[in-house]
Parts: sequence; C-alpha cells; structure tokens
Amino acid sequence: MSTIFSLSMPLVIAAVAICALFKKTDMFPALTRGALQGLFTIKDMLPALTVLFPAVYMLRASGALDALARLLAPAMAYIRVPPETLPLALLRPISGGAATAAAAEIIKSCGADSLAGRTAAVMIGSSETTFYVIAVYFGAAKIKNTRWAIPAALCADLAVFLVSAWVCAMLWG
Repeated sequence: MSTIFSLSMPLVIAAVAICALFKKTDMFPALTRGALQGLFTIKDMLPALTVLFPAVYMLRASGALDALARLLAPAMAYIRVPPETLPLALLRPISGGAATAAAAEIIKSCGADSLAGRTAAVMIGSSETTFYVIAVYFGAAKIKNTRWAIPAALCADLAVFLVSAWVCAMLWG
C-alpha cells in the first residue's frame, strides 16, 4: 500500500504530461501561467488572512474565550453538550489550528475515551473553519459582499456542534 502512495505523485505528473502531449500544449508556459494566477490569488487573500490570524491569537490570549465558555457552560450542560468542548466550538469557525489545539487540550485533560474527548473529536472532524474558508474563497473570487454566506455557515456550524454532542451523548453518554 505504501508503494501506491509513494508512486501517486509521479503518476499524476505523468498523467498531466501525457494529457499535455495529446493536446499539444506547451507545458512550461502553462505551468508558469498557473503559478502567476496563484500569486494573484494569494495577493487577493492576504489582507483577510492578515487580519484573521492575529485576531484569533488576541481572542485566545485575552481570556475572553475562556470567560465566554464559563458563561455558557450551565446552558450547555443543560442541553447535554460537554462544557469542556465550548472553546473548541467557539474557535473552530475561526481557526483550524486553534481548534486543533483546543481539541488536543480537551483530549489531554479529559481523556480520549471520555464523553468530552469523543465529542471534541467528532466536532472537529465534522466542522469547517468557516471564516478562513470564506476569506480564502470569496477573496480568490474577488467577492466583497458575502451576503448570507456567513450567517448560513455559522448556522451550519451550530447545527454540527449540537448534533455532534447529541450523537456522542446517545452513543457514549
């Protein structure tokens, strides 16, 4: 199986070269045009990412995230969402790295087989970094007005977190 994985990239490159040969496409200019388009895409995404990453860091460092989690903990416990997973649920729409760190912290402190650990694993596996994805894709497409995309995506995130907690509580609670 590892041989297949190690050969996958050379096979993809060979397939692209064969397709270019049959279509009589000069590969080097096509590759450089694609690289140039990628640089323009990065240029369009950079302002959003420049704001997003420091904002996530400041949110975690300020303690506001922990305070909000403590404030919401009784309500979450009432609807059977493990209160330990609140930082993960609040961070996941913003930052994948911060959410992964929060999930690792939950698993380390509560245990991988605990309800909170399993819920954290299901939550992180079934959700997306909403603001990062919107910044990347809308920035690449040069769309300035996201209209209902952000509220709809946040509603989907909320549904994912609640259903993840419910399914985990049903299976392991």
